Amino acid sequence: MMYFLAILCLFALFMIGLYNGLIKNQQRVKEAWSTIDTQLKRRYDLIPNLMETVKGYMQHEQKTLEAVVQARANAMSVAKTDVAKKQVNENALSNALKSVFALSENYPNLKANENFLALQQELSDTETKIQAARQFYNTIVSSFNTKVKTFPSNLVANMFQFKEADFFELDETEREAVQKAPQVKF
Repeated sequence: MMYFLAILCLFALFMIGLYNGLIKNQQRVKEAWSTIDTQLKRRYDLIPNLMETVKGYMQHEQKTLEAVVQARANAMSVAKTDVAKKQVNENALSNALKSVFALSENYPNLKANENFLALQQELSDTETKIQAARQFYNTIVSSFNTKVKTFPSNLVANMFQFKEADFFELDETEREAVQKAPQVKF
């Protein structure tokens, strides 16, 4: 009887350890997502300043500017927990911003504007931080999902209804750009 109680206690402690490990990993996923969200907020805050700076120079590019404003609004309106939709809208915003910077090549005065250059640098730094945060998030999600799927932690995960977290993935346009080999011409 005493052995049975000892084994039962050890089993209970083991199950509690698995449960706490899943909770810890789940919290790390939330923390990693919060890091992405903080960088996205920083980007959202920079965009109105960028739009004000380029508005005077790019009067003939109104559609491009409106596309950025709309993409920002769409990205900001998505619930933080909807990773898939957030990903789509964030990728659209990134593409819209890239078009503004590409068009800026046609406006030498804009390219020489100190405010524009500073904002461009800030957005570039923010994009780098967003990419790093996405990579960190995906690493944490991978670890969590592995625990949710592998034995014996999957028993506890199923019992307490832990669900796999979504990865933050490239959209089709980004995936194609990454898969294309760069062409070097001399």
